[in-house]
Amino acid sequence: MGSYDDLMAYQRQTEALAQIAGRLSWDRETVMPRGAAAQRSEEAGALHEVLHIRRTNPAIGDWLASASAQPLSQDGKAQLRHITRSYVRAQRVPGNLAAALARQTALSQFAWAEAREADDYAGFAPVLAEILALKREEGEALAAGGDVYDAMLDDYEPGAKAADLDSMFAALRPGLIALREAALGATPAPHVTGRFDSEAQMRLARQLVLVCGYDMTRGRLDKAVHPFSSGSGSDVRITTRTAEGDPFNCIYSTLHEAGHAVYEQSIDPAYALTPLGAGVSMGVHESQSRIVENQLGRSRAFTGWLYARMRDAFGDFGIDGEDAFYAAVNSLHRGFIRTEADEVQYNLHILMRYDLERALVAGDLAPADLEAAWNDRFEADFGYEVPVASLGCLQDVHWSAGLFGYFPTYTLGNVYAGCLDVTLREAIPDLDSHLAQGDMTPAMAWLREAVQRHGGLYPPRELITRACGFAPSEAPLMEYLEAKFGALYPAAHS
Repeated sequence: MGSYDDLMAYQRQTEALAQIAGRLSWDRETVMPRGAAAQRSEEAGALHEVLHIRRTNPAIGDWLASASAQPLSQDGKAQLRHITRSYVRAQRVPGNLAAALARQTALSQFAWAEAREADDYAGFAPVLAEILALKREEGEALAAGGDVYDAMLDDYEPGAKAADLDSMFAALRPGLIALREAALGATPAPHVTGRFDSEAQMRLARQLVLVCGYDMTRGRLDKAVHPFSSGSGSDVRITTRTAEGDPFNCIYSTLHEAGHAVYEQSIDPAYALTPLGAGVSMGVHESQSRIVENQLGRSRAFTGWLYARMRDAFGDFGIDGEDAFYAAVNSLHRGFIRTEADEVQYNLHILMRYDLERALVAGDLAPADLEAAWNDRFEADFGYEVPVASLGCLQDVHWSAGLFGYFPTYTLGNVYAGCLDVTLREAIPDLDSHLAQGDMTPAMAWLREAVQRHGGLYPPRELITRACGFAPSEAPLMEYLEAKFGALYPAAHS
């Protein structure tokens, strides 16, 4: 075999081990007994140490040097681009640091869950300080003298820079705040009432993932405290959650995670267990989950179909008619939880987290002071006080998992989704007639062809530009939000 073939054979083994690591994480979040936390931490640390050794193997450098001189296809060149990037980054991080991060984040997520349940941020703050110190050390190694936060961001959105996000988010923020204030001053939307059986919610959730095109023969749907999608190729798993007083929590968490999972299942099978065989970035990933959840799943057409399914599952739940149900699904409302926020306020949640985590990474905000800083910023942005930590700075798992640089990709994903929605509707003029029948097939087929099948073939921004025919910007998202909520809340449009 040539050097390229040797490199790819080696890479397939590394990718397979990484999938096993992901499966351990899935197990930890779904069915692992609580008493296994310490042992799982050691298992995760050991596996990540093995992965780090493989990713820094000097033979990779030799294979890359030789393979780069070979004539390669577009796919082959893209594979080398990803492997080179991973190799350079892995070499910069000491093996003992990679293992320490894996062990500490496995333990910290249990500490976070306990602190969240007890509303005890003070007890969790020292744990967060340990994680932050390790992530700073890693970020400094990766940055190699450059911007530490940019190095963290690059883990989730390759090529993105905080300066560019600052500009985009600054353009979004005033319009979001104005839209929020006007809509919340209008007549409140109707809301569902009653108790919604958890098993009935899960039955509906299983129906919804099939509507999205999710292949249950290559996946499964389970419950978790914090819904997520895991895996790629022929084993892609999703989780959701239920609340007996709020069926929308389950419905839209399920649609969101199905969007992620269908992306992974739709990547060209030839890319399986290679660097091209997964979603190219978290921003692009979020574009797929958010367009399924929002532009498709919260549309007037689809909610008309969903209303009938809800009546079948739960009987009378206090909403009279499809128009009222559409308004209820899309109501702008006071609330503290990011994952339960409406489309307008969701991005304000993300912009707040983005600013706070940048301050944490820069050392301008100490972990011990995070709760106070969070509460002050929340009151400034949303107009009311956070009563307990579980509704504030302890609501998200991300920082306990060491995912600094992840949060901004949620809003970036919304921006990408806004761009994709424009092109999707131009390509399928009768899209709403399909959605009204609970049929997402044409939309998902377009997304599969334009975005999903390519996996990591193109850099994130180039992929979206190719799919849309124009460079991504925040303008389509704001136009969509203003049109939608302007119609729902006429005062917001005046």
